[in-house]
Amino acid sequence: MQFSSLDLAADLQRALDACGYSSMTPVQQQAIAPARRGKDLQVTAQTGTGKTAAFAIPLLQRMLDKPKAAVASRPRALVLTPTRELAEQLADAFADYAQFLPLSCTALYGGVKLGLQANKLKAGVDTVISTPGRLLEHMALGNVILSDVEFVVLDEADRMLDMGFVTDVLKIVAMTANSRQTLLFSATTSPAVNELSHKILKNHQHIRVAKVNSTADTVQHVVYPVEESRKIELFEQLLSEQNWFQVLVFTSTKEQADQLLAGLQQRKIDAAVCHGDKSQGARRRAIADFKSAKLQVLIATEVAARGLDIQGLDHVVNFNLPYLPEDYVHRIGRTGRAGAKGNAISFVSREEEQTLKRIQKLIGSDIKRVVKPGFEVSNRESLLKSISRKVLTGRANKASETQIELKRSNKAAPKAKPRRTK
Repeated sequence: MQFSSLDLAADLQRALDACGYSSMTPVQQQAIAPARRGKDLQVTAQTGTGKTAAFAIPLLQRMLDKPKAAVASRPRALVLTPTRELAEQLADAFADYAQFLPLSCTALYGGVKLGLQANKLKAGVDTVISTPGRLLEHMALGNVILSDVEFVVLDEADRMLDMGFVTDVLKIVAMTANSRQTLLFSATTSPAVNELSHKILKNHQHIRVAKVNSTADTVQHVVYPVEESRKIELFEQLLSEQNWFQVLVFTSTKEQADQLLAGLQQRKIDAAVCHGDKSQGARRRAIADFKSAKLQVLIATEVAARGLDIQGLDHVVNFNLPYLPEDYVHRIGRTGRAGAKGNAISFVSREEEQTLKRIQKLIGSDIKRVVKPGFEVSNRESLLKSISRKVLTGRANKASETQIELKRSNKAAPKAKPRRTK
């Protein structure tokens, strides 16, 4: 189905043409029409399927259908998103779609001064894209008033719940107009997501584009069993042998990310990290350098798992498996986007085998296991048997040594003289 069949405003269609959009993805085909009619939606679709356009296009069209002048501090549309990176990315997408339209947009997020953001709000904007925490700060200062908000979008709602934003989200949504249209988008579904949807949506339609908690069919999954201490060595060898041009690597902690960076820099590999201890400017530069191919490797924690959209990214590596199986879906969603082929490679130590089982259960399939010659790892069962044998052998040896020592003691001890009787 073509975008041209939607009968959009001429300048909106012109912008989509300029962006190179022609055919709609499945989520766009199912969501745009009901959203344009004003229907509340709960949309579950895997990452990289074109969800941004699925809510941005009908939202912009509806504002064009009922044009209003921008009012200071009073936006018409609000998009909530969990991270700064995703807020920036969404703002860029809205700017592309609205490049020929008389509609303005601004992004609000932490890590930068409030003043510049406040000035934009007071000048009047049609759409505000924000993280929950920063929006509450502006609301407390009176920089933004939400009572005129007609359209609310919760993007990556499942991630916002994982990050503990549910109270903030409910507080913010309660300040918008009762007659608002609300769209909730998430990559995965859960009882918490369903509960939130019932609290904020009215007579909503639930759209499921793919199997719940599934991964894209275009992504090939593989795991490499490896000792934890040899993961850097394995990564360097695969990087060289398979000639990976650009690789996004996920670690579970900031410490792991920094250790991997140090190891790669010692090997003269161009790399950078993106995690919560880095400043907003440093993270932005790292992502920009990676997108422009100045870096071969970008190392990230979960902070970058959502909203990081890099065209033509072929490889995502899980240096460490995520604690939550759902985060595996989000991480590998950075590759195989919009129908392109992608590869998800995971390094799995013995300690991570149970986590791998939970991930396979979640996605509903076993992941191909490749044993790299020279990096073989004994399985958990054989390890336990080996340990048991060593323990039993040790006990036997100890018992034998004790018996020998006792015999020596008995030989060395002087014999007691018989007592004389009177």
